[in-house]
Amino acid sequence: MATTSTDRKSAKNRSATTTVAAPPATVFAILADPRQHPRIDGSGTVTGSISGPERLELGSEFGMTMKQGAPYKIKNRVVEYEPDRLIAWRHMGQHRWRYELTPTADGGTEVTETWDLSHYPAIGRSALSALFGSKTQQAIEATLVKLKQAAEADAAHPPA
Repeated sequence: MATTSTDRKSAKNRSATTTVAAPPATVFAILADPRQHPRIDGSGTVTGSISGPERLELGSEFGMTMKQGAPYKIKNRVVEYEPDRLIAWRHMGQHRWRYELTPTADGGTEVTETWDLSHYPAIGRSALSALFGSKTQQAIEATLVKLKQAAEADAAHPPA
């Protein structure tokens, strides 16, 4: 189960952390493959990927089909990247979706997902947090549950 924590950069950020019984490379492989994002989406808004490389890297762009009321498409760009440790992307807004991976002593991974609003001016952070903060927190926690399940399944049955 994901545990909720407040990001140290700004109390307006939303984040949660979970521990996965799979190595960081397995977790990162899911996050760095946009075609797997619908598999782990806890918000219920990601309906599919429409464009992008098979493996993301810094500067990669990828498009997703989404639905929040009405269907739409969104383009994202990877803005932070360290293999098996960190990946973050953003779209037209200044907020980022960040995943930080920390190896655990038993070969697993501690994963922290953050909805990072720190790139907005204070008024923008406050407005976004008030409008979407609670729903986003729930989505982050649900995403981490799905990511944990997916990574543990992949670790148990690695590709040949």
